[in-house]
Amino acid sequence: MMTGQKVAEAMGLKPKFGMAWDQGGGAVTGCISYASFLIEAGLCDVAVVTFSDNPKSFSAASYSAALGDTATFGYVAAAASYAMVARRHMKQFGTTERQLGAIPVNGRRNGTTNPNAQLRVPLDIDEYLEKPFLISPFRRDDFALVSDGGAALVLMSAERAKQLGVPDPVPILGFGAGQESWNVELRNDLTTTMAATSAAMAFQMAGLGPRDMDTAQLYDCFSIVPIITLEDYGFCAKGHGGRYVEEGAIGLDGEIPMNTAGGLLSETGMPGMQMVLEGIRQVRGTAANQVKNVRNSIISTQGGIMQTHGTLIIGR
Repeated sequence: MMTGQKVAEAMGLKPKFGMAWDQGGGAVTGCISYASFLIEAGLCDVAVVTFSDNPKSFSAASYSAALGDTATFGYVAAAASYAMVARRHMKQFGTTERQLGAIPVNGRRNGTTNPNAQLRVPLDIDEYLEKPFLISPFRRDDFALVSDGGAALVLMSAERAKQLGVPDPVPILGFGAGQESWNVELRNDLTTTMAATSAAMAFQMAGLGPRDMDTAQLYDCFSIVPIITLEDYGFCAKGHGGRYVEEGAIGLDGEIPMNTAGGLLSETGMPGMQMVLEGIRQVRGTAANQVKNVRNSIISTQGGIMQTHGTLIIGR
């Protein structure tokens, strides 16, 4: 309760505005969007967006609780609902276990060479496929890490940044949001999400499209999520996401390098903020796994069982 006020108290601040965003893992981009509105309207000068949690050292119970009425249908943890989404995608489009595995293999490849990643153990596709299912079609490597951590970013207008002499500020070019809201068992379509709506808003605001993006930092709490996000964002056709990632499009030298710090599957399971920070590092040219000539980066965050979605585009 009142977590924002507790943070302000600890910092000795009396801010004009304070809020916590009810979007789960999509909250970070939601707060960035709201703070941007306030700054643009002249109601706020400088905003801090922060996220922290300690499920590893304290309790991860909230991650295994029933969401809404899902327990009525015989499943309680988030993994069960995501597994249903993955199974539907596999049945509808022929997505394979090997294609799901391309996501954690890519994340681990990048995490292994990121000195700040929580999990730096190499993984290849054969090792992935040899591991048992935890909940079909997911193996352990398909699940986000459980991590303690925290991070923050500071927002202000370009004019204010210039006045303060902020070194190498990174502009926000566009953002968007969309909410599915309904639980999995109530949806008509499990393979299309409000990521499509969210991305369309962000691309329109930025005046850019998928082919203008140089990196993508896409929320990957489970391996099926970025596959669907890549489709909904327009990087590949609907149903082709599995083939797209299997063919290497998301590698550091691929068409759209994805989760270059390791993502939730290797860098840290802290939901959302790390995707934004890695996008910023890529645009600044300071990332551990730096992609050449990065100008624009797209970032996705999402919460619940693909219920809330936020998109952020940053660049030069």
